[in-house]
Amino acid sequence: MKRADRLMAIIMALQQRPETAQSLADKFEVSKRTILRDMEALCEMGVPLYSSTGPSGGFRLMDGYMLPPLQFNSMEALTVLFALRGMTQLPDSPFNEERWTVMDKIKHVLPQETRSQIAPLLEKMELAVPKRKYRTPFLSALLDYVSVSAWVRAFYRSQNHQRWLTLLPQRIYAAHGFWYCEAYSTVHRESRSFRIDRFEKLMPLGDEAELAAAILCYKLSERDALDGREAGSSRNVPATIHIRARLTYRGLLQVEQDEHIGECVRAVGEDIWEVSFDCPQAEWEWAVRFFYQLGLEAEVLEPAVLRMEIRRIAEQMCNRYDAEEKGGNGH
Repeated sequence: MKRADRLMAIIMALQQRPETAQSLADKFEVSKRTILRDMEALCEMGVPLYSSTGPSGGFRLMDGYMLPPLQFNSMEALTVLFALRGMTQLPDSPFNEERWTVMDKIKHVLPQETRSQIAPLLEKMELAVPKRKYRTPFLSALLDYVSVSAWVRAFYRSQNHQRWLTLLPQRIYAAHGFWYCEAYSTVHRESRSFRIDRFEKLMPLGDEAELAAAILCYKLSERDALDGREAGSSRNVPATIHIRARLTYRGLLQVEQDEHIGECVRAVGEDIWEVSFDCPQAEWEWAVRFFYQLGLEAEVLEPAVLRMEIRRIAEQMCNRYDAEEKGGNGH
């Protein structure tokens, strides 16, 4: 970080809270002596700083001091505009209007020279988001419930069910062009990810008896999970299964999109890649389906039981289509 940028960052930090020379040195990864020299430079520039001693001591700004309007350098402006443009590709968000207006405001305050520098780069950079068509009318409400850890009743439409669920929303995230809510479900007795566009009704859990039952279910599931981990360790039962698979280029692209194992891919030769990771026992069925769906773009190297499971499913598929072909030939 350049010194001028660090001086600006120090002022911003002190506007939030008092800081010691050591805490600033740790934050900016420089020596304490460098920070003390920075403080001298800020005082010489007329920034009203003072220091205090004691347990809550440190450097402070005089009350009422504010920085002049925010100024971006070219890379900072590029960073913000690039991220915001990626956000505009989501079909719905809690800030549909703001994601456009903030881009316009930033471009408006940038000097012409800065806009000219970043415009060619923005044209050549892209944050790829799959194009989807959906609406998320309950996204903002779920954000509110997450912020206060409130239980809710939700009518949710999954691939297999349409039903009411009692949920404790825990976090909101976007992935693969969709918005998801990770929530504890009393029906499933575990935390799961729910597509927010599949929520059809949502309301706070107001009934005290239902709320007490939900909290009890949540606490019991946490205890059962802890007991299961302790029992597994006492029996020396592995909690995970190591999986290793070879990938084609197309297989690489598909595996890299997975939020859990996308970072576990490495090149092992020209146009050959491998993914290697420890799969939790609870995710075994997912692993079988995932690698079966990759087809010829992946070859599982270990464990042998995963190879056998994929072969079993493939044989079932062959038998189905063989039966259909024989039936068709018989007409």
